[in-house]
Amino acid sequence: MRVLFLVQGEGRGHLTQALSLAQILHMAGHEVVGAIVGVTAERSVPAFFSEKFTAPIWPVYSPGLVYNTGTNALEPFKTTMAAIRTIRPFWRSLRQVSDHIDTQRPDVVVNFFEMLGGMTYALLRPSVPMICIAHQYMAFHRDFQRPKGQWLYRQAFKLNTRLTCFGAKELLALSFDKQADEPCERLRVVPPLLRQEITDLKPSIDSTLMAADDFMLAYVTQPGLKVELEKAHQQYPAIRMDAFHSDATGPDQVIDETLTYHAIDGKRFLEFMARCKAIVTTAGFESVCEALFLGKPALMIPQPNHFEQACNAIDSHRAGAGIASDSFDLTQLLAYIPQHDPHASERFRKWHAQGYFIFLAALNRAIAPNRKPSSGRFFQTRMRQLLRS
Repeated sequence: MRVLFLVQGEGRGHLTQALSLAQILHMAGHEVVGAIVGVTAERSVPAFFSEKFTAPIWPVYSPGLVYNTGTNALEPFKTTMAAIRTIRPFWRSLRQVSDHIDTQRPDVVVNFFEMLGGMTYALLRPSVPMICIAHQYMAFHRDFQRPKGQWLYRQAFKLNTRLTCFGAKELLALSFDKQADEPCERLRVVPPLLRQEITDLKPSIDSTLMAADDFMLAYVTQPGLKVELEKAHQQYPAIRMDAFHSDATGPDQVIDETLTYHAIDGKRFLEFMARCKAIVTTAGFESVCEALFLGKPALMIPQPNHFEQACNAIDSHRAGAGIASDSFDLTQLLAYIPQHDPHASERFRKWHAQGYFIFLAALNRAIAPNRKPSSGRFFQTRMRQLLRS
């Protein structure tokens, strides 16, 4: 089987999922012919992906999210306006995607939440079947919990999610646990795709890793979170905290005896996560899954205005990953740690272990000869449904 990837380059989640699926396909004897990665002028293909992905990579322009430079809050209106202003290069990108599909002649295209995929299949209608993989497709599940209010953000999130998957044979919704499928949405609930570096750590519930060091780990992406972290440190100066921060002056920037900043380094971060007592992070799906796999209680702080992360925080709490907060509330985390259910991690790892066969079965279904590619009529029907909702 020849497989072509389409990957959203925003953040690291979809890129690491693509690396994980590539490992599964290689183990099964299939060929990944390459990856089309959505990039912007400010965001190129990350080194961690280009260094580990063994097939050709083709960067193609795709509109990105716009964040407030001071608070790191998502700016939905500015994101929309930026996308409108780049409609011409976006159309050229669709042609590029279509040309790569024609040239590589894959048996199936796997789209990791890249809008270029859905719009290419809606407007140019390649004959190669496509399946879409992302946690965001849980938004179409009847039991998926959402934060109250935030109507505008909810509608924008649903619209963006729909635009990524027009023409798809199936939507594979990554989930913290097993749930019923939604046949009317072509949606199947599947386990998360975790990078091999995580699964190689081989966590054990006898806690030889969990009890190795008594410190809190933080992943600090927002300027405001750094201020809150330092306030929490002043409140609990005896608690050791290690924080990975983009503005760290070196690999290990020692502030005092119990607070150290570290430069962003994916491998070192995982090593620290394997040994920490608990973790403070944003509510990105990938980072919460990694903490849950390793059995680490998590305090999740969704980025402001980020509807998807607000949903993730609710869903991960339901699955037993940890608790959500609007701020770096160390008091809340310390109160939660004794109540954390260690069996949540065990359930999660068993669910994750089923992924190998589930993903291979989905790819085989996509190329089954008795199923016809979607037509333009599907796009028109979905657009009418969207306008009525």
